[in-house]
Amino acid sequence: MELVKQGKISCLQARWSTAGALAGVTTRNGGISRPPYNSLNLGSNTDDAAYNVEGNRSVLALEFGIPLHQLLLVKQVHGSDVLVVNSENADVSHFQDVEADAIVSNQRGLMIGVTVADCYPVLLFDPQQQVVAAVHVGWRGAAAGIIGKTLQVMEAEFSSRAADVLAAVGPGISARHYVVGKDVRDAFRAAGHDWNSIAEEQSLGKWQLDLKESCRLQLAAAGIKPGHCEISEPCTYRHKELFFSYRRDQGKTGRQLGYVLLR
Repeated sequence: MELVKQGKISCLQARWSTAGALAGVTTRNGGISRPPYNSLNLGSNTDDAAYNVEGNRSVLALEFGIPLHQLLLVKQVHGSDVLVVNSENADVSHFQDVEADAIVSNQRGLMIGVTVADCYPVLLFDPQQQVVAAVHVGWRGAAAGIIGKTLQVMEAEFSSRAADVLAAVGPGISARHYVVGKDVRDAFRAAGHDWNSIAEEQSLGKWQLDLKESCRLQLAAAGIKPGHCEISEPCTYRHKELFFSYRRDQGKTGRQLGYVLLR
């Protein structure tokens, strides 16, 4: 993904973004929130003032040339439910109360997104069926196989084929800064994942978990071609000038947005 300017804000944009679909992840810069949420905090599940978050979302909508009521976000709960939007909605603000961690849509002019601050945003685009998806992947979602489930929904609802789908994995926390315990290991193992391929033991009962690698492996297992999968390098924990990080800032921080807009 490459860093680009979108008006007053900056984003990491998927290199496969075309006139058909625009996909990327916002940085923390260009908004109105004050520290520690400075400045483009797009997450409502923070202690930032609601009017700041609304103002930041208005800035985002303005820079992308969409009405604010066409920005579709959901209530993320670290689960594996997928919201499908297959019909026109005059106002999508009511979806903010829907509990889901992935969104699939075939509606043009609708920006779908997931908010993140260490978790990984996975963005999908099927240029053949003109379908997009945004997936929120934390360790619980990864263990539950949310990426594969989302692709299954795209196939069932819109006849997508994984071989046609373009994928982008946005920035998240790197394994070096993501140490987890036995509960996380047990959840991955119980779901049938190869724990040793995504984690390295740091000390007794503690592992460095590579969520990025888990995303890559799950995309490959679902049928995404290697040449169709773009994976960003930056770590949200390390790059404080660009990204919010829940772990680095001990929970007092904002949220980036991983977005896809079907033109």
